[in-house]
Amino acid sequence: MPVFETTEKMQEILGGLFEKLLGDPDFGPKFVKADIIIKFNITEPNAELWVTPDHGSGGEVLWGKQDIKPTVEMTLSGDTCHKFWLQQISMPIALAKGLIKAKGPMPKVLKLLPLLKPAYAAYPDWAQSHGLPIA
Repeated sequence: MPVFETTEKMQEILGGLFEKLLGDPDFGPKFVKADIIIKFNITEPNAELWVTPDHGSGGEVLWGKQDIKPTVEMTLSGDTCHKFWLQQISMPIALAKGLIKAKGPMPKVLKLLPLLKPAYAAYPDWAQSHGLPIA
């Protein structure tokens, strides 16, 4: 059974995580300055998650089809997403194994990694508080 039992649960956990990060006074402005629109195509359960630098608010989390062009598009399963945020799998290894497929300029993809440190730090407690396994 997938770690995210339903799309709604995934939206609650991943969407909530990104909303929390975008509201962070350190992460939010850095993300906006990077000017990267990220689209996550997630399977098991299926969803499209967008994280955009809405310049008025410090960032925005959107779900479903959007009429915008992503800078970076990542395709991965919900389980891979969970393992990625727990740092149980690294981006380079996930890309090499085909667990994550990335479209977009690789320098922009790699530029994302340092920005993700607050998400890595926050995710284990966030996931655990929502009843997900972290080991």
